[in-house]
Amino acid sequence: MKNNFFFKNNLTNIYERSTHESPVSSQILYGEKFKILSKDKGWLKIKTSFDRYIGFIKDEDYTDEYKPTHKIFNLRANIFNKQKNKTKYFLPFASKILIIQETKKFAEYEKNKWIEKKNIKKIDHIEKNYLKILKLFLRTKYVWGGKTYKGIDCSAILQLLYYYNNCKFYPRDTKEQIKYSRKNTKRKSFKKGDIIFWKGHVAICINSKKLIHAYGPEKKVLIMPIKKTIDGIERTAKLIVKKISSIKY
Repeated sequence: MKNNFFFKNNLTNIYERSTHESPVSSQILYGEKFKILSKDKGWLKIKTSFDRYIGFIKDEDYTDEYKPTHKIFNLRANIFNKQKNKTKYFLPFASKILIIQETKKFAEYEKNKWIEKKNIKKIDHIEKNYLKILKLFLRTKYVWGGKTYKGIDCSAILQLLYYYNNCKFYPRDTKEQIKYSRKNTKRKSFKKGDIIFWKGHVAICINSKKLIHAYGPEKKVLIMPIKKTIDGIERTAKLIVKKISSIKY
C-alpha cells in the first residue's frame, strides 16, 4: 500500500502524544513528506521522511499526490487572496509548493492562494551562501520544538540548512546531529561554517570570531562572540564543547 504523504497546511506542531496538551517536539512544514504509522481518534502517528522523526499531528490537510516546483526563500511569505490582497496567513521558510499559474509578480499554489514571486526559488535551488539562510532567523524568538518564523530552536536552524538544500537526510535533535556529523576536535581555532556542539545545544560559526544560534537564555536567535559563548555555557550550564564539525552539503 502506498504510504507517502505531503502536508498541505501552512505549518503545524508535531506532538509527543495525540493531544494538544502534550509537549511539542517539532513542526511540519507545507509540502513536507511523511509516512502514516497509525490513525486514532482524529490523530495521525507519523514519521517524517527527511529526518525520520516520529510524532503526532491532526488527521487533516495532506495529500498523496504532490510534485512541488518551488520553495519559499524568506523567513515568512505573505499569502494573498484571489484579489491579490494580503491575508493574515504566511508560509514559512523552506515550504515546498506547486505553482499552478503565474502573473508578473505573483504565483498561485492553491486555488485563490498566491505568493509573491520574489519570495520563491525553484525546487532544485541550492543556496551555497548559507549565511543568507542563517541570518533570516536573526531575532526570531526561541521556542523549543519550533522551526519557523513563529519560533525556532537551536537544532532546527542547522537542520533547515540541509532541508532547504535538498539533502536526503539530516537529524532533528542535537543529540542525533552530534552522532551524525563528522568529528573534528583537533582544530584550535574556528572558521566560517564550523558547527559547535554541546550536550543539548548547537551553534554555527559565521566567521572566526562570531557564531549564530537560537539561545535559550536570551530567548531569541542572535550573533555572539565564540569564546564568550563557550566560556558562558561552561560557567552557567557546566557544559563543555562535545564536538566541532562543519557544514557540508
